[in-house]
Amino acid sequence: MEIYKLIDTHAHLDEIIESIDKAVSEARHAGVIAIIAVGQDYESNLKVLEISEKYPGFVYPALGLHPWSLGNADAKKVSLILQQIEDNIHRIVAIGEVGLDYDKRVVASADKERQKAAFRLVLELAQKYEKALSVHSRYSWKDSYDLVKEYGIKQAVFHWYTGLSSVLREIIAEGYFISATPATEYHDEHRRAVRETPLESLMLETDCPVTYGRESKFQAYPADVVRTLKSVAQLKAMPEKIIAEQTTANALRFFGLDRQIKCFWL
Repeated sequence: MEIYKLIDTHAHLDEIIESIDKAVSEARHAGVIAIIAVGQDYESNLKVLEISEKYPGFVYPALGLHPWSLGNADAKKVSLILQQIEDNIHRIVAIGEVGLDYDKRVVASADKERQKAAFRLVLELAQKYEKALSVHSRYSWKDSYDLVKEYGIKQAVFHWYTGLSSVLREIIAEGYFISATPATEYHDEHRRAVRETPLESLMLETDCPVTYGRESKFQAYPADVVRTLKSVAQLKAMPEKIIAEQTTANALRFFGLDRQIKCFWL
């Protein structure tokens, strides 16, 4: 089996309960050349920074303020997280995971207006420092896109996109990206979005340690970005090699890793 150079562009390494050493080792053996470790709140951001220091040149940090975290964060805590991101702005390759989530369970703890207010504060930071964004947009695809565009963000990836084709076309036209997960094996909306996204606008991820599947379930680790590659190749009826080379090149440029990671085929 041929091994390709891949980047897991969205991983919650801080949530891996088992050995992170093992997960990183397995990823390397699977061909992964970099992992973007995303944070969600103050505590997970701290862990992300610690993990990235343990695996320099392989794990790259992105600090975030996830909409799921707002229910447990008052204004003081939100300010603390934003300050944390700004204090580490030159250490991170992106701001994320950030965005909006209009699932009724999330809205019950943090309503839409509160989410948008917090997202605007994040967008101000991204605008000020010209940082890439890793955007969560569940059921909030249009609002998420509109806000990102409003702030003139140049680099954004809408991770695990399952939204409307009309919004997807706007995302692509603006030069933004979407990222594919192992859910491309079975999730109809995500599969459609990946099919409709040009390869030049696509990246791969795992969102580990998410549990995927319907009849047969599995918990994802960074090495499972290979599963994402295989399912995307099937969806697009293209060789895995072509998918791997283009999505990795996309990720290297997007996160500014092309200056740090040497890939002989780029």
